[in-house]
Amino acid sequence: METIEALGKYEIKRTLGRGAMGTVYEGWDPIIARRVAIKTVKLPDSADPETEDALARFRREAQAAGRLTHPNIVAVFDYGETNDLAYIVMEFVDGPSLKTLLDKNERFALTDTVRVMQDVLAGLQFSHERGVVHRDIKPANVMLTSSGQSKIADFGIARIESSSMTQAGTVLGTPAYMSPEQFMGQVVDARTDIYSSGVLLYQLLTGERPFEGGMSAIMHKALNTEPPPPSQLSVTAPPSFDAVVRRAMAKRPEDRFPSASGFADAMRHALAHQMEPAASEGEATMVAPPSPGTTAATPPPRAISASMPARHWNIPSLTVTAVALLALVGGAVWWFLPRPPAPPQQMTGTTIVSPPPVGEVAPAKPPVVATPPNKTPAPAPTQSDANQSNAAVTVTPPPAPPATVTPQPPTPTVQTPPPPAVQAPIAQPPPPPAMRPNDQQLAMAGVDALRHQIAQWASTRSCALLGGDVGVDGAVTLDGLAGHGSVDDLQRGLTSFVPPSQIDLRVTGVNRVFCPALTALHLITPGFGMTGGPRLGLQMADGKTRLHDGDPVRVRLTMPDFASRLRVDYLAHDGTVQHLYPQLADPKNAISADPPKLFAPGELVSLGHPSWRIGEPYGTDMIIAVASSEPLFDRPRPGNAESADVYLRDLQAAIDTLRQRGARLAGAAVTLDALP
Repeated sequence: METIEALGKYEIKRTLGRGAMGTVYEGWDPIIARRVAIKTVKLPDSADPETEDALARFRREAQAAGRLTHPNIVAVFDYGETNDLAYIVMEFVDGPSLKTLLDKNERFALTDTVRVMQDVLAGLQFSHERGVVHRDIKPANVMLTSSGQSKIADFGIARIESSSMTQAGTVLGTPAYMSPEQFMGQVVDARTDIYSSGVLLYQLLTGERPFEGGMSAIMHKALNTEPPPPSQLSVTAPPSFDAVVRRAMAKRPEDRFPSASGFADAMRHALAHQMEPAASEGEATMVAPPSPGTTAATPPPRAISASMPARHWNIPSLTVTAVALLALVGGAVWWFLPRPPAPPQQMTGTTIVSPPPVGEVAPAKPPVVATPPNKTPAPAPTQSDANQSNAAVTVTPPPAPPATVTPQPPTPTVQTPPPPAVQAPIAQPPPPPAMRPNDQQLAMAGVDALRHQIAQWASTRSCALLGGDVGVDGAVTLDGLAGHGSVDDLQRGLTSFVPPSQIDLRVTGVNRVFCPALTALHLITPGFGMTGGPRLGLQMADGKTRLHDGDPVRVRLTMPDFASRLRVDYLAHDGTVQHLYPQLADPKNAISADPPKLFAPGELVSLGHPSWRIGEPYGTDMIIAVASSEPLFDRPRPGNAESADVYLRDLQAAIDTLRQRGARLAGAAVTLDALP
């Protein structure tokens, strides 16, 4: 077998896998010093139409995936051909595929299942918004990074909306995950990916695929039968997820979720609903209530299965869980250990009180007093005594000659507890002080768990740049920018975490023409709950965001905590962009070229020019800024104004390239109203 040592500029390190049509290698890009995955396919013989079709799909994969830059999609960096091979250079994912884990019979905790599906659906939502349908969602095409992130791979049979290569009558896909319309050779759309994702969710919940058998058997079942609900196959699959799977796998595309984000929202609601009954099932499990003044912590998510990476561990929540378990175990051990002989005592709450002498009235609430010196301590009650009430009565022993009376010895080791209605239950000893979290620790653990959950949810929102945090009282503040129509969805989504009364929504709705800008800035802008990391301050001069015709446009920036270069752009709602900094020389508007400059960490920057004034068309516009430790572009832009579509596409690619190199970046955005 021929050994390949290099493909183009890429060095070949080892073989990762082989398939019917080609081989996948681990490679090395020596120019920017990074690991890559290189997928190859043999160039076809002119007389081999089947291989030629495979090559066409291979090229289409490069075209489809090359359009998609998203954290949950395996990035494509390059495409090339040699005399006998075509190859795609992709992001190297340092973890297994979902199929590898499922083939080992790994089972996923419910929270891990939801995390994987949220990542997959976030990637699909992004690709669908750009006209790309994957058409082959399955475990083999979901890769897991070492940090626990899921990424969609292999857009080899993806259909691009503008492409005519895939027509009705063509059946492509993997049978167990194919939708009914795929089996019938109909033209498919994004809802086919929804169906396949439903099959994937079914398998993660149950460990089994909904339909098994050969091609014809699976096809018949997919077209005519319904699989058993997941909760009937697995005790760990909550019934609340049955309806989610059923809708995702509906036979008719119009009966499925209309979008991947809608599917993800339904899963979150099902997860929240699944956790609700635990508080009302008191008859099955008795839990000691918290002591007065103690705040009950929010239950932490389930522990992660051994197959999942460590990024999902929630340390504060797990600490609270460990403390609770140790306290329960300690209490159980204390209860069953043998006790040394001791005088019989009655325990009322946490105060130990000696029982009253024989012949005296037992007070309803015994005071804390020592046994009188002239009284003989009462013998321990016998079983017959225990059957009598210990209420306030006088007990007089029968008289007997002193010479013949033999005192009844006390029972040293056996103490029969009095009836529960009269005597308070025996108090359990508290766990050691070092193991008891205080009220503040419990409260902060609940806040951290809630912050983590909302941050995960917020990071998957499309056309949104979101920040905010959770207060110590559990109230949630969400701010930032989001496409019009998304703000209401954000409000509804937050109610799955906290009641509406605890939500402070400060998100500004923007025209969806700005969605590519929000996507480009998403990974370089601090997200929800993030207090660290580089920040780029951006605001309008004097805080004015409503400007009228003729008003000057001036901005103020605070550079991040690293030496950086700067780009600032004015995005108009009509789809054009004006570069504010740096600018090319423009003698007509008396603008001279901006020399390259490296700004100091934390430097304050003011930008403005006499020609920057509000004019038509009026509406809500946006200013974006990017600070980077390396230049964003290796050459000047074609002019001071250009199409926003072209510029934002190039900006996204430039940001991705710098992030791959390990450069530091920070971004910011602000809206302003341009008024007549």
